Amino acid sequence: MQYRALGNTGLNVSVIGLGTWAFGSTTDWGNTDFLDAQETVYAALDAGINLIDTAPIYGESEPVLGRILKNKRQQVLLATKCGLVKNGSWTDHDLRPQTLLAQLENSLKNLNTDYIDLYFIHYLDPNVPWQEVLQTLARLQTQGKIRHIGVCNIPPEILPKMLATGLIACVQEELSYVHPAKGLTALEIARTYQTGFISYGSLCGGILSGKYQKEPNFRRADARNYFYKCYRGEPFQQAQKQVAHVQEKAAQYGVSTVQWALQWVLAQPGVTCALTGARSALQITQNARAAELGANYANYRN
Repeated sequence: MQYRALGNTGLNVSVIGLGTWAFGSTTDWGNTDFLDAQETVYAALDAGINLIDTAPIYGESEPVLGRILKNKRQQVLLATKCGLVKNGSWTDHDLRPQTLLAQLENSLKNLNTDYIDLYFIHYLDPNVPWQEVLQTLARLQTQGKIRHIGVCNIPPEILPKMLATGLIACVQEELSYVHPAKGLTALEIARTYQTGFISYGSLCGGILSGKYQKEPNFRRADARNYFYKCYRGEPFQQAQKQVAHVQEKAAQYGVSTVQWALQWVLAQPGVTCALTGARSALQITQNARAAELGANYANYRN
């Protein structure tokens, strides 16, 4: 495993991280059996992965991780988030101080820990100024409940203002060979402020593995129906062209499709870590092998 410094935090983060949306519940990605989730986490740790990312909105992901990591907390940099709250069938944006504090306390309980290494604003709340949100998080940081503050999915016109406060340790944004534009914009801003950058959706929900030869028939609630916007119609056909290019490049350099796609992300200057979801020990082990490809990043930039 390779490790990179996370901005100016003093933390060294594995270049491949484990995202745990799939551990959550019977909605979104579907359900991952507890034993499968446990084996996945253990395999990630064995491969040298030290960053595990979750969120309250991911159903049961936090309590599942809390059980799995009960005796392994010191081996892990835990990242979780705040700001999205389930309201029946709807998801509300809520960053009011009382909601934020309640979410943090619940995350600490669920994750069986007394501090969070990286605490991300999942999305902004249009009803709460971001300056007030950062003030609240900074107070929680001084209490030792948060080690570092991060932001996700921030509009490019606001992100520089947030980073200029000096309170933000890390930016998290979608970045993949299928959807590069938004992520590369955020990455450039993060690089300007010497802030850590973690990509999510690094395999675009798995489409860059090459396993989808035709439009998949996901369950209605599956997040891939709406989140990554490349599994239906013309976007799917366009993604297939990008997948074909990745497969061609992977064959050219003698690596797997997944490895080339992950190294494309890691080859972008300023990227600290590429998050990858996994349902099994085999999947995360294969993803982790992308870190073994070394520093010849020129092979993975085009």
